[in-house]
Amino acid sequence: MVDEAAFRKELHAADAQSCIFGKALLARCCACALSRKRAIAEREVVNCSQPAARAQCRELYGLLHRNSLFALKQLHADAPLTHAQNMKIQCGGLHGLQRAVDGNSEVADVAGLLQAACHEFGDPEQLPYSQIVQSVAAFQLRKPHDR
Repeated sequence: MVDEAAFRKELHAADAQSCIFGKALLARCCACALSRKRAIAEREVVNCSQPAARAQCRELYGLLHRNSLFALKQLHADAPLTHAQNMKIQCGGLHGLQRAVDGNSEVADVAGLLQAACHEFGDPEQLPYSQIVQSVAAFQLRKPHDR
């Protein structure tokens, strides 16, 4: 049996290194060369090995969230997200960014994608969000298999 209090304490300590796109990585929507999977209790979490890259990903996630409000049917950026909305931002946003960079939809390295996008478009604020948000809106979670 897992001590939930100990788990929460350990998870909180690991939060400073947690990957912003960890849910997408665990769902296998993408991959990242800088990610490190770690088990806490019987649960898997994803950490980022580079604080500077984590900060860039955090900025990208914030911009994806802000620019996707309409597609997510949200009125305010500070409203809580459902799991499905968060996955749309993470998976759909990264797939849309990959398409904008090279026309491909498979994200093999999130950190590399972000560097390539900044090289091509400049500042993360300048990314083609109108194109990226189309992928956010179109993304759908896998349906559970019938048993």
